[in-house]
Amino acid sequence: MAEETKAPAATAAASGGETRPAERSSESRPERSERSDRGPRGPRPGGGPGGSREGGRKYFRRKKVCKFCVEKIEAVNYKDVRLLAGFVAESGKIVPRRLTGVCTPHQRRLSAAIKQARNIALLPFAGRAQ
Repeated sequence: MAEETKAPAATAAASGGETRPAERSSESRPERSERSDRGPRGPRPGGGPGGSREGGRKYFRRKKVCKFCVEKIEAVNYKDVRLLAGFVAESGKIVPRRLTGVCTPHQRRLSAAIKQARNIALLPFAGRAQ
């Protein structure tokens, strides 16, 4: 009698601890091409980033150029607060290259100069409190 009660538990343990439902058939789920809840795939209306608009002209983004390279500024001086303040956001963060258009070597010098100016209190570490 003790063997009879252990037999079903032993078979359940051997099969992974759970009894599995019957295998799912492919008929219960419609194929992807038969789904009616979604429209046909294709290019999005609007064309993409800056793409065709109903109003007319396509948006044109001008290529950003490094201000320091154009004006042939060799050294970024930490004492030039007016210049450095243009590359610091209102919140006090250094504005990234992709927004300012500054080249990599000048961005490195610029961030070093901003940090120097902050340390000697020429520029604030944080923006204005609200």
